[in-house]
Amino acid sequence: MSALAVPTPPYMQDESLEIFARSAGRFLDDHCGPEELAAWRKAGSSPPDLWKKAGAAGLLGVTVPPEYGGAGADFRFEAVLIEQLAARNALNFAIPLHSAVILPYIVEYGTEAQKCRYLPSAVAGETIFAIAMTEPSAGSDLQGMKTTAVRDGDDFVINGQKTFISNGLLASTVIVAAKTNSSAGAKGISLFLVDTNTPGFERGPLLHKMGQEARDTVELFFSDMRIPGDALLGEEGEGFAMLMRNLPQERLVIAWQAVAMIEAALTATLGYVRERKAFGRQLLDFQNSQFKLAECKTDATIAKVFLHHCTERLLAGTLDAATASMAKYWITEAQGRIIDQCVQLHGGYGYMDEYPISQMYRDARGYRIYGGANEIMKLLIARSL
Repeated sequence: MSALAVPTPPYMQDESLEIFARSAGRFLDDHCGPEELAAWRKAGSSPPDLWKKAGAAGLLGVTVPPEYGGAGADFRFEAVLIEQLAARNALNFAIPLHSAVILPYIVEYGTEAQKCRYLPSAVAGETIFAIAMTEPSAGSDLQGMKTTAVRDGDDFVINGQKTFISNGLLASTVIVAAKTNSSAGAKGISLFLVDTNTPGFERGPLLHKMGQEARDTVELFFSDMRIPGDALLGEEGEGFAMLMRNLPQERLVIAWQAVAMIEAALTATLGYVRERKAFGRQLLDFQNSQFKLAECKTDATIAKVFLHHCTERLLAGTLDAATASMAKYWITEAQGRIIDQCVQLHGGYGYMDEYPISQMYRDARGYRIYGGANEIMKLLIARSL
């Protein structure tokens, strides 16, 4: 976004990133236009065949190793894709969740058989992934989950319920967090790779949300669902530790989406105030508009500079949970403030649903809740004091 952009830092100055950005942009222009996006919001989901097209275009699982079908790239490419999605108001197409949040669990903790079974099809868009942690009585408190996985011979039998599961309607495989030892606290949680055609698995209807309507979200139910022992991901009882190691990247994905949405909102607002006139003057000529945009630009700049700092640390393997929590908390709070101001600068048109800024306003609200509510982020930060 020209007038509001932060200079590209050295670690992001790579010709391969520019080529990937152009390729992703062309694909999204062809498949994620305003009419398509409106249809997705109405349907409550992006179309399943679009995932296969995205896979064929090389947009899925870019960080998956080449031997499993991926490009073997690093997190920078996921960040670039997030920016391209946001520029088209297409973040409801939940590629970042599938590729940058969920697939790393299989890459890092999966057996060779699990990697060979799931990763190539995930990269091709033939398998869509979801991750099921949240429960009706256990949101950010993962240790409070009640879903159980009880050993029965060589199998596990899962019973329980998960809610607010993004990609839950389309997913053909779900990583499910369940308690294998209900008396062991965090050390009693394990992760499982569950195929959704397994008897005992059931999806609820689409949940109707305030925003992000095109990101399919449902409840999942497990009733005496029997899965083989080799569906265990990683070691039994290590699920909570695995989640804690991977949550910093998930929170950085959320922060990247928030910053990218901020930039899209400011770009749209700057264009609007330059074109719109009141009392015979451009809105941008009014001091109030200038001051409000100056505040927004400052917040956006601070957010993106800190985000780049965190991303460099992630790439170096030094991003800790507290710093990732700071990024998720502060940037999503800034996202809410800035987009709210962008709606105000649009006036009545900002309240109309056909304007992308109205959709962004609703979509942004969830960012302060999922991935760990911001209040939990503050607790994690406080523990580092």
